[in-house]
Amino acid sequence: MMPNKALFKNFIYALACFAIFSVVSCEKTAVLQAPQNLMLSEGFENPLGFYDDEPTFSWQLPVKDDVVGQLAYQIIAASNPDALPDNPDLWDSKKQVSEQSTWIKYEGEPLKSRQKVYWQVRYWNQNDEVSNWSAVQNFELGLLNNKDWQAKWVGLDTAKDSVRWRGKILIHKPQYLRKGFELSNDVTSARLYITAKGVFDVSVNGENVSDDVMPPGFTTYDKRIETITYDVSDLIESGQNTIGVELASGWHSGRLLWGNTPWDNTMSPKILCQLELQMKDGSKEIIISDESWKGITDGPLQFAEIYDGEIYNANLEMPNWTTNNFDDKNWTSVEAVSIDNDVKLEPKRHSTVKGKIKLTPKDVTKINGAVIFDLKQNMVGVPLVKVPMKKGDTLKIRFAEMLSPDGSFYTKNYRSAHSTDYYIAAKDGDITYMPKFTFHGFRYVELSGFDTSKNPAKDWVTGVVQYSDFDDNGTFTSSHEKLNQLQSNIVWGLRGNFFDIPTDCPQRDERLGWTGDAQVFGPTSMFNADVYKFWASWLQSVREAQLEDGAIPWTVPDARGNKIASSGWGDVCTIIPWKIYMRTGDTRILEENFKMMQHWLEYHELKSKHYISNMMSFSDWLQPYPENGDNRGDTSSKLIGTAFFAHSAKLTAQVAEVLGKPQEQAKYENLYKKVAKAFENEFFDETGKVNSVAETQTSYLLALAFDLLSDDKKENAKKLLLEKIAEADNHLRTGFLGTPLLSEVLDETGEIDLMYKLLFNETYPSWFYSINQGATTIWERWNSYSKEEGFNPMNMNSLNHYAYGAIGQWMYERIAGIAPLEAGYKVIRIAPKPRDPLTSASAELETPYGKVSSAWEVKDGTFTLNVTVPPNTRAKVIVPGAMEAVEDTEDVKTARTETGRIELLVQSGTYTFKSKL
Repeated sequence: MMPNKALFKNFIYALACFAIFSVVSCEKTAVLQAPQNLMLSEGFENPLGFYDDEPTFSWQLPVKDDVVGQLAYQIIAASNPDALPDNPDLWDSKKQVSEQSTWIKYEGEPLKSRQKVYWQVRYWNQNDEVSNWSAVQNFELGLLNNKDWQAKWVGLDTAKDSVRWRGKILIHKPQYLRKGFELSNDVTSARLYITAKGVFDVSVNGENVSDDVMPPGFTTYDKRIETITYDVSDLIESGQNTIGVELASGWHSGRLLWGNTPWDNTMSPKILCQLELQMKDGSKEIIISDESWKGITDGPLQFAEIYDGEIYNANLEMPNWTTNNFDDKNWTSVEAVSIDNDVKLEPKRHSTVKGKIKLTPKDVTKINGAVIFDLKQNMVGVPLVKVPMKKGDTLKIRFAEMLSPDGSFYTKNYRSAHSTDYYIAAKDGDITYMPKFTFHGFRYVELSGFDTSKNPAKDWVTGVVQYSDFDDNGTFTSSHEKLNQLQSNIVWGLRGNFFDIPTDCPQRDERLGWTGDAQVFGPTSMFNADVYKFWASWLQSVREAQLEDGAIPWTVPDARGNKIASSGWGDVCTIIPWKIYMRTGDTRILEENFKMMQHWLEYHELKSKHYISNMMSFSDWLQPYPENGDNRGDTSSKLIGTAFFAHSAKLTAQVAEVLGKPQEQAKYENLYKKVAKAFENEFFDETGKVNSVAETQTSYLLALAFDLLSDDKKENAKKLLLEKIAEADNHLRTGFLGTPLLSEVLDETGEIDLMYKLLFNETYPSWFYSINQGATTIWERWNSYSKEEGFNPMNMNSLNHYAYGAIGQWMYERIAGIAPLEAGYKVIRIAPKPRDPLTSASAELETPYGKVSSAWEVKDGTFTLNVTVPPNTRAKVIVPGAMEAVEDTEDVKTARTETGRIELLVQSGTYTFKSKL
């Protein structure tokens, strides 16, 4: 079958050249369309307050027939946009002969805090024809060093008048802080640099500066606090001005699960604020947070806790308190504390949390004097409520992920998280309220305390979905309704648990950065969302949290302070950098994390004897039907620890190879071989059967996925794995660690039919089981709830927990068929595996080079595959079934023909292929 694009392409191109005036060649007159989608470092576009003074540059080539690939590029940078393109004073890369259009390192003049840089790029295509210059892009650096700050940490001593809450944790009252100042000249530019030990919301002259949610976010506070830059040029006036900041505990000074964080909970929340002004006359002024600021805790927000919700008393509102027309004579002078240089102040290196989606209730039900609003989607964020009230009454807002059979709220799985908001009305009439310094995981909202003379309406409640400000990166859909629901559940689990850090769950008294959950779900997240910067930022926290002996804490940021690590959890520090590299092709993620990986291997060695691991392990967490009755499942913790020891050694060797470190590569390859040999000898007999420990699906999956067996034992180990699956009536028996490996191993062993069987199983344990029980997100347990038996009796029962959503990677890579053959999708494999009960499936994915897509359909025995390959890449397309011979062209060449499939090498473009199945 002849691909559409290849027809007449060369003829048309030659005809176009001939039409041009004959004395000027086609090549010399062509000016190509400019590059597009220009990005900085991990995916920033024209950032303000940027963290990186040695950025990388990326762009995409336009989707045009005359642009197949890139021959060369040129990047220019200047301190003034008027200097471009002719007089770049910061950097001119000159024409660089290279296909690389991603992650080009800046090699210009050294950059410093506050500096604004303008840049452009152009490219030459495969025929050495030059493009137009791109539109001018820019970035402005934030305050990169502690020495850039003149401000002090300021706030009130809330420890003395705050309350002891659950677990006797100190709960600080929210603060209201303000500073008035006068300017005698007009302002041309104003930058507000700000952060908090806590979370804040800032206004200038009565105008809210941003819609950020709970900035600055959650980091390893004893090592690093992120700062944020706002452009407030349009808010500053000549004459009197006022800055007002609301401040609450957040993660820094709030109630976290164990209550023994490395940072001090008894320390009152503080802000750090520096307003830098460029005046019209050329002078500069700086307004800083210092002893001159004033504060009060008797404002309307009386209580704010992440787990427990808010109490807002409208009777205590202070109209215009962030404006000049406010008398603060009764306010208290703040405490001021100098900056501690042991804690780094650095610009935030990924996007803040935002309100991204709004959901409206689908059903409204009255029960026991309250009203329940059903959003029909488990979500994370806050409600925006607009309800009628009577003066002095208290509106109570409760949340639940599911309802009990009698229609009442099921909140047992919230454990000690009160997760309730209160609003005390100051007058009769409609009120509008949205919590500011908390967030909830919920599908249902219950209201009580409103004016009962009014009939409840759906518009009383809007669900504001909040997560880190990233866009979708891919889509997957199919002909099967439940598979599409699974994809939706995966995406909503991602949204719900990417709240500044990758959390385990968003609703109960936890919401921490569990490393094991992150390790298994990270690759799938990269398909569904543009989260490179998100992961890069969190990995910096992982590096900062690593202990002196190399241990990686269970949670990052480390909210517990217990100096212990778990195998399979701590290995996130080797697995995620490598997976991100394969998805992006950016070597810097490897450079940044290589030392951490090495140090983690030292901890593995410390916790092993003769290369057999003794490390503590959560093991195959929440494996179904455990014979030992333990949440950790039946697979030996020693087997798991040793397997991950070998796997991390192998990944570290691969990283060393990419980074051009041959000595380290040899060292870790040798370590991997030693650990693998020890693993094989300790846990498997001469036939390839698990020996001396429990024989489980996961024990075989680890051995096969991590390549830990001799060739003569692999085949039998595969057969024994299939026997274990057959013993389970062709159902999985895997937990957090084993489940992501299931599809990988069965795929590599050619057991595609079995993998489809497991995926499409309807009964417990399976992905569709939870969907059959009404799930709209991924659950923590395979059986968190059933219509017949009700809720799982365990109190650890999150209904929004993304770990088992790791199957999404296989859905993209093998059902739709899109996978990288070279890091960053420079070379792409498009090899879908159609099977019943599917008749069609498709996926799109935004790669660093542009959009790749694969869409297939089976109809009347004919398989039709539509693919799009982005510019500056190429693809290996594997078409199943019998296909007519393909005539080789410049764009499509036959690489291999076998019974039942054909392999094609394809250049960028859009194609259609057909075959008979």
